[in-house]
Amino acid sequence: MTPADIDVLILTFNEEPNLRRTLDALKWARSVLVVDSGSMDGTLAIIADYPTVRVLTRGFDSFAEQCNFGLQHLSAPWILSLDADHVLSPELTAEVAALEPGEHAAFEAPFCYVVHGRALRASLLPPRPVLFRRGRAHYVDDGHAHRLVVNGRTGALKGTIAHDDRKPLRRWFHSQAGYAEREAEKLLALAQPTRLSERIRLIPGLAPPAAFIYTLLIRATLLDGWRGWFYALQRALAEIMILLALMDLKAQRGK
Repeated sequence: MTPADIDVLILTFNEEPNLRRTLDALKWARSVLVVDSGSMDGTLAIIADYPTVRVLTRGFDSFAEQCNFGLQHLSAPWILSLDADHVLSPELTAEVAALEPGEHAAFEAPFCYVVHGRALRASLLPPRPVLFRRGRAHYVDDGHAHRLVVNGRTGALKGTIAHDDRKPLRRWFHSQAGYAEREAEKLLALAQPTRLSERIRLIPGLAPPAAFIYTLLIRATLLDGWRGWFYALQRALAEIMILLALMDLKAQRGK
């Protein structure tokens, strides 16, 4: 693939601590579209430093709607969709440049999780489709997150993307509170949970210790020192917040 084959899509809201690293790794790209939700920090000033990056502002309603709005304003045959704290590795960039997509409609990439500047040996982040043919995929909301629905075959890339979020911890707490509420609403709306994570979350008290033990011991982040503990505690706390939101929502609905 050549740069002319790919448009890049990024969502932002107050991403000053992250965005420059993400854009520096995309200097090869011919066109980058940022869909911004009304940033009030230095996000827009950073974007102005990159001549290949343009920005559209749209009030936030959901991650899927933001992404689908952005897709309507892109024209290249392939889309590379990233978060503002996603940093492409040189290996992945080279892999995409040499890629012969054939009949594939999309390609997923593995992620590594970065804590205070150092990548962990493992995380709970699964591979996800990030490169796809325009017109052959769209986003849907999935609890607190969003998911790409692909019409066609999905291949796998080997190069990694770093999830390197350096926003203040208080921002994580604030964001996680909203994520927990949306995840709780999704769980209560399920007629029959199919994912293991959904079934675990619906068993009171099981998800927080399960997430902590699995992250620290099974995924071996214990070997990453305090950063591994930091990540395991984050995962456990995220599950605690989902559990609290689920209990609160059940009480409100008299369940």
